[in-house]
Amino acid sequence: MGKFVAWVGKNADGVIALVLALFIAFLGLTSDDEILGQSKSDLISGVTLLVLGLLTAAILRDRWRQEPMEDTIKENFRTTSGALASLPARLDRLERLEAVVESARRVLDDLQVVEVLNGADEIAEAHAEARRATDRWIFKGGTGTYMRAVTLPDLVLAARRERKALLVRLEIIDPTHAGVCEAYVRFRRSVSDTPDGTGEFWTVDRTRKESYATILAACWHRQRFSLLDIDLGLSSTMTTFRWDMSSGYVIITVEDPNRALMSRRGSFYYDHCSTELLASLDQTRRVPIEAAKSATLGDEPTVDETRKLFEVLGLGLPSSYGDRDVVEIIRKAIRAKNPY
Repeated sequence: MGKFVAWVGKNADGVIALVLALFIAFLGLTSDDEILGQSKSDLISGVTLLVLGLLTAAILRDRWRQEPMEDTIKENFRTTSGALASLPARLDRLERLEAVVESARRVLDDLQVVEVLNGADEIAEAHAEARRATDRWIFKGGTGTYMRAVTLPDLVLAARRERKALLVRLEIIDPTHAGVCEAYVRFRRSVSDTPDGTGEFWTVDRTRKESYATILAACWHRQRFSLLDIDLGLSSTMTTFRWDMSSGYVIITVEDPNRALMSRRGSFYYDHCSTELLASLDQTRRVPIEAAKSATLGDEPTVDETRKLFEVLGLGLPSSYGDRDVVEIIRKAIRAKNPY
């Protein structure tokens, strides 16, 4: 009821005109008697004029209401036109903003795939996962002790079992370069002056023998598995990091056996580690592994076979090395201990 009263009040002129029109129609149907001292025709004429006046007032009121609306529409049109004119610039800014957001997202994604490994067990499991189902391995580090003791034998065993080719790239310190061997020992002794997992201290002599052993192990595995494509480079500079890269992972370890970094293939970090490792290997002194074919090694290489191998490779053993030293190199190459 309240809504009806409000509607009548808002449209009073129209309601009055409607009532008067009904009243005129009613008079037109009645008799010709006079009403209130006036003839019916005069009353109808007066009421008709009143109705027309009310209708005119209603029309004028509607036009008056429409003028502000038209002004509003015009203003909105001008505003809309201005907004449409500036739309290309706004879209351009939006595209730039989306590019920034996408770039930030990629950076965050890359940060997320660089994982910190804690504990020797977690690092060992990461290496095992990286070796699983890979057909290649790139290593850069010190003497390659862990590579020789664990990684290379496992990779060769898996490749032989699956009858597939294996690509290996190794970069270790040059055993004939006294300066880099001394620098490596100083570094190892500065971070830890205790024996490692092999029970040995790091000395210049041990450093040289470990590198010689890695070279011997590479040639020994190559002669026993023809699908092994191995490339070996000797560096005159040392690094405090050790890189191990498979087809799916890159793992970076340091002297702390309980901390490491790992990144998966497809990330910014993985891709650039691959570039770094290949570029670094290109700058090393290459070992002519193919020349080792002329120096056959037995299942248990002898002292003479080992000496001949290094002569063929252009890496003759020091004259101070006796047979006992050569036997030690053979033991480290064929039956290496896991340093961790």
